[in-house]
Amino acid sequence: DNITIPLPSNLDFNKIKEIKILPRNNCFYAEFVYQINPTKAVVNYGNALGIDPGLNNWLTCVSNTGKSFVIDGKKVKSQNQWYNKKLAALKKGQNQDYWNSKLALITEKRNRQMRDNINKAARFIINWCFKNDVGIIVFGWNKRNKDSINIGHKNNQEFVMIPTARLKDRIEQLATQHGLKFIETEESYTSKASFLDRDVLPKFGEKPNQWKPSGKRGKKGDGLGRGQYQTEEGAKINSDCNGAANILRKVSSQLKLSLVKVRRAVLSLPKRYNLTNLSKSYRKQSEERGFNPLRTTA
Repeated sequence: DNITIPLPSNLDFNKIKEIKILPRNNCFYAEFVYQINPTKAVVNYGNALGIDPGLNNWLTCVSNTGKSFVIDGKKVKSQNQWYNKKLAALKKGQNQDYWNSKLALITEKRNRQMRDNINKAARFIINWCFKNDVGIIVFGWNKRNKDSINIGHKNNQEFVMIPTARLKDRIEQLATQHGLKFIETEESYTSKASFLDRDVLPKFGEKPNQWKPSGKRGKKGDGLGRGQYQTEEGAKINSDCNGAANILRKVSSQLKLSLVKVRRAVLSLPKRYNLTNLSKSYRKQSEERGFNPLRTTA
């Protein structure tokens, strides 16, 4: 007996070291293991992109080149909601360990969707950096991001289902592979402190007793509104952009980054990208740099 495995057209088979056959949820996957040597990027390492991960705004990004954008997370959230609804219906009245072929099917569908979302978003970030001459990616992250947050029971559950840790790892992998620098920094107080007012940014567990932010983050029904941040002088900006800019500020001294181009306009109206509608506009420029991007870019 034998099986036939279709070979991907985008791989150099002379570089393949190993092929693994992996059974999972009533399916079999062929995993091709090969080695890629890191390349040297022709980018400006004085330019950096700060990334603030979230829920509805999966990744909010601010660059010290004076640009900002958001990768929308509502598609990822919706896919997880669909999965949870189907899971609950199929397991209704069954014991906790109950499993069948339908559960395996929807679980595998959800896993494929998440893997696709991760790859699209990660490639988008890398392509954007090449297009905009950015050499450093700064990702805001707390080690206990998933189990120490408190954003309401429903939102906590949704946040845990979003594969942001895997996305972070994928961005780091691609950045290293293509010659970009990836830096992970703790993001404590970045959402509370005012970037435009240059509030002090304490490290986790080191907040002075008298510390107080100059501005405030809006909440639903408080007049300011969810998603908004108001500075000490009353200027309103996007709250997640404020957080992403503060993530850059966490490492600006260490990396000698200039933040003079990160102004109110940059933090007010970030460009929004939907994972469903990503186009090919960076592909040509990326290929000219010798980078083989996924067919999903801004």
